[in-house]
Amino acid sequence: MKRTLGFLFFGLTLACTAQRKDFEQPALHAARGTRGAVACGSEYAAEAGMRIFFHGGNAVDAGVASMFAASVSEFSHFGMGGEAPILIRTKAGKVVAIAGVGTMPKLATAESFRARRPRPGELLTLEPGGLKGIIPVAGIMPALVPGMVEAGLVALRDFGTKSFADVAQPAIDLADGLAIDEYRSGAIARSRRFFELWPDSKKTFLPDGRVPMPGEMFRQPNLARTLRSMVAAEKKALAAGGNRTAGIDAVRDFFYRGEIAQRIDKFMQANEGLLRYEDMAAFKLEPEEPVSTDYRGYKVYKPGFWSQGPAMIETLNILEGYDLRSLGYNSAEYIHKAVEALKLAYADRDAYYGDPKFNRIPTEVLLSKNYATERRNQITEKASLDFVPGTINGKRARHPVEMEIARTKIDDELMAHDTTCVDVIDKDGLVFSATPSGAWLPSVIAGDTGIPLTERGQQFILVPGSPNELAGGKRPRVTLSPTIVTEDGKPVMALSTPGAEPASVVPQCRGIRHERAGICGSAAVPNPPFSL
Repeated sequence: MKRTLGFLFFGLTLACTAQRKDFEQPALHAARGTRGAVACGSEYAAEAGMRIFFHGGNAVDAGVASMFAASVSEFSHFGMGGEAPILIRTKAGKVVAIAGVGTMPKLATAESFRARRPRPGELLTLEPGGLKGIIPVAGIMPALVPGMVEAGLVALRDFGTKSFADVAQPAIDLADGLAIDEYRSGAIARSRRFFELWPDSKKTFLPDGRVPMPGEMFRQPNLARTLRSMVAAEKKALAAGGNRTAGIDAVRDFFYRGEIAQRIDKFMQANEGLLRYEDMAAFKLEPEEPVSTDYRGYKVYKPGFWSQGPAMIETLNILEGYDLRSLGYNSAEYIHKAVEALKLAYADRDAYYGDPKFNRIPTEVLLSKNYATERRNQITEKASLDFVPGTINGKRARHPVEMEIARTKIDDELMAHDTTCVDVIDKDGLVFSATPSGAWLPSVIAGDTGIPLTERGQQFILVPGSPNELAGGKRPRVTLSPTIVTEDGKPVMALSTPGAEPASVVPQCRGIRHERAGICGSAAVPNPPFSL
């Protein structure tokens, strides 16, 4: 199998004929193979996925392996205690979502955060007298139940073919030691002040009390031990006569209802955190229906209203009423209409989206073409300076900016350049798209587990009555949002993106082709059968 490595080209077409004598070699070569493609945020993560392909795994096996490897190697952007919303297209053509976002601890209440003053390390620069009424952006108070592990294991169990031991091995190897790069070294250096507050974080990221320099070996022995203990739980279940499914479920139970959950609980209680064993034990995921729309011959799939994914669906529905091609790509008019459509969709997101288990969301209205027409009619020739949620059932929700909320500048050290991506397609049409994030630097390591805890609770708000108001047992409405696109039922691409707000894609499906493992972006094909 030819190794599928190359670079990601956007809208680049090279045409030549046998008669042409002036053919110019491209500066960077596309990679073509026959079995699959992997797009990730780092070479380490992409290589993990390719290792699984080399050993006969499918796209989900490769995607889960890449995701766990990224949690070890891309710790500036994402860690094992973070989140991972996932979309999967099966070989049969069905697309499912896995809501890999953990819940807020049951002990948490919006009122307690409204009254609470930030502590050192939660905001590096505290307001005189102590600001109240905010959710910390760092520390252990915004920690949710880790969501990535459960999401990855459910994806592997239901749609993969390999064991957890198989897909975890690249991550274990990386935890045993990797050559640290400039980006990760710099991220650690920027976080030094924070690590002084958390001994386990300092021990992990500042071995020998100093920042590891680019090219040096960086080891995470506690995290390697945790991963090996998860593999041992699977092997124990298999030795007792369990099948592959039972083995993976044993890993889930070990992590969320066994030793790992108990150790995280112990660390939290020792440090006045909120997360408890009971929160971990109650967390279980199953595949669910995604949201989708038809846009000019393409079917676009996104996660549900616990994410901002439906905002892309609404945006596409709005833009479908324009002939964008005639405006010229990236012309002033093209950009104006795209931006104004995004403003309207994001205003609806802020006003109406939240954990569906806690809210009655007007799903059918928000995703309908008729509603999109109403919103399109609100776009004028002038740029809007307002956040304007739509009117639904005769009522318009208030946008959070209209309400009294605490605001403060976030320190540069805590403004993490977070989030990564994993996108995989194989020769059988199986597609895996994930947007792993959370537990980025500067992170709190949960004691001797080696697991960095997520800061995702910061995406709640404290506005009373908001669908995204903080509550115990609730998921925040996250920005993380992978995408799968099909045409006539056949896969066209998988894409996901780093970054926060906004994180949608203007409709330019054709002309985007993934040719590079190791670059965040998309994995795309013209039409199956694949030749990647």
